[in-house]
Amino acid sequence: MKHVAIYLRVSSAGQDTKSQEPDLKRWADAQEGEVKWYRDTATGKTMDRPGWAKLEAAIRKGLVASVVVWRIDRLGRTAKGLTALFDELRERKVNLVSLKDGLDLSTPAGRLMANVLASVAQYETEVRGERVKAGQIVARKNGKRWGGSKPGVRKQVSEEKLRTIQLLKSKGETITAIARTLGLSRPTIYAVLASSEAS
Repeated sequence: MKHVAIYLRVSSAGQDTKSQEPDLKRWADAQEGEVKWYRDTATGKTMDRPGWAKLEAAIRKGLVASVVVWRIDRLGRTAKGLTALFDELRERKVNLVSLKDGLDLSTPAGRLMANVLASVAQYETEVRGERVKAGQIVARKNGKRWGGSKPGVRKQVSEEKLRTIQLLKSKGETITAIARTLGLSRPTIYAVLASSEAS
């Protein structure tokens, strides 16, 4: 009997899947048949993840009818990896549904949109990477020291990350985007910014 596979991923242990779960649970509750949940805490730049490996094994055994994600970038962040995945799912007659993107791989429009979103996911990753590097270069030129943390800010935030957070925020990046880029939770980003304003 085939099941529907719901896949959740966050990039680091400092993040959680709470933002993804309510929509996915509502969707799952409306389905008939078995639904299985697969989870990962890993970067989206590689498809080599334990939860995904289990899901992929189930797909190859013909046990999965559909893969459902909150957003397409939960599957991965490289156009090459995502496009190869879309092709494999089509070949194995496994549908893909992305709730936030309104994507359904079973339709021609959905397949076109999937490839566009794959390219956008990679573009966003590359742009964020460039911004982080730019922030680090500016901080180094200003003679900033690396390592350690400011009093009152969580210990996993280095001086380098503090400066990068401030730079990205000044360039108009959202808290969610900054958190995703640096592998930190949104509360940590808020705490860093609040500490900076207070100092």
